[in-house]
Amino acid sequence: MKRSACCSCGQLSIAAETDPVKISACHCRACQRRTGSAFGVAVFFNREEVKTSGESTSYIRSGDSGQSIEFHFCPACGSTVFWMPEFRKELIAVALGCFTEPSTLVPAQGVYEESRLGWVSLEFD
Repeated sequence: MKRSACCSCGQLSIAAETDPVKISACHCRACQRRTGSAFGVAVFFNREEVKTSGESTSYIRSGDSGQSIEFHFCPACGSTVFWMPEFRKELIAVALGCFTEPSTLVPAQGVYEESRLGWVSLEFD
């Protein structure tokens, strides 16, 4: 199934011809700060199966794991569309909310549960 995602203004986008490798709800403090929300949701694909288009600006920071993550965001609207974790160089993560049909993508796991806010309750199959 073809998947596509883009930033708020549409300038930066990705396309994948395959299903994701995994989908994770991340409760780490870095994702909470990055999203301004209680958690982030990452949709992971094999890097070679994703095509990006448009201009991006990147920012590298250390994740809660201590390893670096390179975030790519739109220089026009500021939306973070995708990122590449150092610890899984073969993968690219795409922000769930950027997909054209996000309701079809359901997290299968939670990570950094020790940082999960007490009022957040997610159930996984």
